[in-house]
Amino acid sequence: MGLSLVRHVQIYQAIKEEHEGHGYPIRALCELGHVNRSAYYKWLNRGIPAYIAENERIAEEIEKIHIESPDKGYRRIRDDLERYHGIKANDKRVLRICRKKGIKSTIKYSNNGCTRRAANPQFIAENVLNREFTAESPNQKWLTDVTEFKYYTGIEVHKIYLSAILDLFDRRIVSYVIGDSNNNPLVFNTFDAAIAANPGATPLCHSDRGYQYTSRNFHSKLEAAGMTQSMSRVAKCIDNGPMEGFWGILKRERYYGKRFTDKDSLVKMIEDYIEYYNNSRLQRKLGVMTPIEKYEQYLAAA
Repeated sequence: MGLSLVRHVQIYQAIKEEHEGHGYPIRALCELGHVNRSAYYKWLNRGIPAYIAENERIAEEIEKIHIESPDKGYRRIRDDLERYHGIKANDKRVLRICRKKGIKSTIKYSNNGCTRRAANPQFIAENVLNREFTAESPNQKWLTDVTEFKYYTGIEVHKIYLSAILDLFDRRIVSYVIGDSNNNPLVFNTFDAAIAANPGATPLCHSDRGYQYTSRNFHSKLEAAGMTQSMSRVAKCIDNGPMEGFWGILKRERYYGKRFTDKDSLVKMIEDYIEYYNNSRLQRKLGVMTPIEKYEQYLAAA
């Protein structure tokens, strides 16, 4: 056995011992030892069937994804493996590996909306959307809502509110505004931002019956923009299902289980997540694309 090979075997053995004894990641250990990771696996799995060795390689990447994003279930892990790691594996294979490694997504929490239904609504629109949660093009159907977040300074509890508009074609967040009060300006500014970013758009706009959306001023704002207003029925959250679903995704992946102790870090979390959601979070309903990819694909084909 040549000296070079002997040295590599010694390094491989050291990597194996450090990984098994202390849990150090193999990728980092290979870089530290200046050896190729595939060569290490070839040495480690000598005499082991190829499919088992491949499962071990996939398992390492799965564990890395899980550590970075523990909210991801096996389907999203599979999509990330193919898109961002160049590894093709079907759902069943990834699920088997996840079960073997004890990898599960974080607990799902139910989302409770915070929009206050108007006691004396000035305007009520019909449920024109009627749970038709698909669209043929961008800016054809918009959903909107408001949700709340809490942060703590000592024993004091503070709230901020997020108003957002979601496009049903590509599920992108068209616009959003974060404020200290759940009031008319919060909602109105969200629509002003959406209209400014999409000049000429005349979508159907669907919301629940929160007091901001049932005001005459809001209805007039939509009419002036050439938009049709639609509202959920009383106590029928599912009528605005995809919007409620987005709140649940955001909070489950970045908010629940955490305690924010200042406003700035909470606001940054929301801003960073919406950027990630629009540009990097793959969705199977979009053909394993991100919302912005779906949107840009449509524009390129138009």
